[in-house]
Amino acid sequence: MDSVLVVGSGDGEVIDLGPARIRILESGGTTSHRLAIVEITLSPYSQGPPQHVHAEHDEGFYVVSGTARFTVGSTTHDAPAGALVMVPPGAPHTFANPGAEPLVMINTFTPDLYVQYFRDLRDALIGGQESGEQAIAELMGRYATTPVTDFT
Repeated sequence: MDSVLVVGSGDGEVIDLGPARIRILESGGTTSHRLAIVEITLSPYSQGPPQHVHAEHDEGFYVVSGTARFTVGSTTHDAPAGALVMVPPGAPHTFANPGAEPLVMINTFTPDLYVQYFRDLRDALIGGQESGEQAIAELMGRYATTPVTDFT
């Protein structure tokens, strides 16, 4: 039985979310849901998601190209290509692309809980459902994630 997953450079499920393109490399199916891996490409001068915390999964970001600007609470960190950012449950965070070139990151979720969020967000946007802050918060809540604005 061949249980090894090989994803080629043009393979994987692609989810278009406007300025963000998500390519699912490992959905959790090969790892018994212990780990998911996606590639995120963020357009130049684009914001990522609202700052948020995850209650049930760790998240990792490896910057492949470009520079990511991570906001953690009220602190910002610029992460150039080759940098790794690990976010444990409960840590407020978001990211943006402050540069003129696309930002490409490999993003991990342990366990794989959050991968379905991207599919649900795409479906909500395609379906013309409300995409305001409240709608995003409700969608994130399905995956033990909460937007935050108070960092005290």
